[in-house]
Amino acid sequence: MTRPTTDTTAAAATARSPFRRKGLRGPSWVGWLFVLPAFAFYAVFVLQPLALTVQYSLYRWDGIGASTWAGTQNYLKVFTDPDLFASIVNAFKLIVFFSAIPVVLGLAIASTIRRIAASRLALVARTVIFLPQVIPLVAAGITWSWLLSSNGLINQLMSYVGLDGVIRAWLGDFSTALPAVGVIGAWVLLGLCTLLLLAGMSKIDPALYEAARLDGAGSFREFFSITLPSLRQEIGVCVTVTVIAALASFDIVYIATQGGPGNSTMVPGLEIYYLAFSERQVGLASALAVILTVLVIACALPIQWLTRDRTS
Repeated sequence: MTRPTTDTTAAAATARSPFRRKGLRGPSWVGWLFVLPAFAFYAVFVLQPLALTVQYSLYRWDGIGASTWAGTQNYLKVFTDPDLFASIVNAFKLIVFFSAIPVVLGLAIASTIRRIAASRLALVARTVIFLPQVIPLVAAGITWSWLLSSNGLINQLMSYVGLDGVIRAWLGDFSTALPAVGVIGAWVLLGLCTLLLLAGMSKIDPALYEAARLDGAGSFREFFSITLPSLRQEIGVCVTVTVIAALASFDIVYIATQGGPGNSTMVPGLEIYYLAFSERQVGLASALAVILTVLVIACALPIQWLTRDRTS
């Protein structure tokens, strides 16, 4: 008697499969089963709070008593109240410090480290530059508050070199408080941007640089013609992460200035905290939170679209 071939056996097994009889595809259902636990957690801890925030933003509520319908009044107040709108403006000002400075300096530092990659100095530089990313933001805020205080190390160094006229309480002055907070944020995010860009540079084919040198290209020409175009996606990731960090900033501002002096360093994240837990205006805080979410998405999506890989 002849034995059935492998193809005949596989066909028979497929015909006996319950997925086959029911007209269902086994792999797709198995995939959904793997996704289901993660999606359940995401729905409970992300989608549900987001939906509740949108719901609360349409009411006047103190978080305890009865709520009253407000419609779009909370949203209108965010844009008409000078203090609330100023917090949004401050967040966009911080983008210059949180995003532009770390990305530009990160490009320069990563390019320098790539040139000395074989030396021990490169390893030390990577470790030292990435260290702020490891330090908790609360600790970083406290440390910089000491450094930038009236009798802190920064002012002591300025006094030592004869710059007594420049000395001030950097985090307590209306004109310098927001830039000082921005410097702290730039210091924290510089290491992340540098390592991301350095990882992107490691993927560039060295033959491109060799060909450029044979054509007589200098360091600047190599950077702008080879390095920069090749880092399109890495730069997009850096800009996206740092822009979101600027718009959603809270820890550093709360520890360093708590929004002061006055409201000169007030940002939406801190304003939401004060409105919800200090002033008991949960509806208004929720409206500002929804607006902040929309602004983050509106800023992140164009960046991702502009920096995506168009060759695939």
